[in-house]
Amino acid sequence: MTPDTLVTEFCKEWADADIAKIVDYFTDDIVYHNIPMEPVVGREAVRAFIEQFVGAFGNIDYQVKRQVANGSVVMNERVDVFAINGAEVALPVMGVFEIRDGKISAWRDYFDMAPITAAAGQG
Repeated sequence: MTPDTLVTEFCKEWADADIAKIVDYFTDDIVYHNIPMEPVVGREAVRAFIEQFVGAFGNIDYQVKRQVANGSVVMNERVDVFAINGAEVALPVMGVFEIRDGKISAWRDYFDMAPITAAAGQG
């Protein structure tokens, strides 16, 4: 599977929120960094983060608008749609994925926290 196809399939997995399937895309030493927050390092730490996120917000519809790949790096512009306190949040995101040996070894998402904090009643 090409890096481009791998990331496309990975993004689709979030619609079902099957954590085991999502985590299977990662290397053991994955570095996941939501840029407004601290990075999360290691598959089990990322699993715990995702479990907490999915537990709070449920499944996520990754609406990929554009995606480009160059070698082992894939970048996508997308809108992540999920619910907070019953309100739909459409979060614009820029994602960068680094692929090694058919797995995601680094994942960085760049976004503004304001839509999340506003929907959570904190903004």
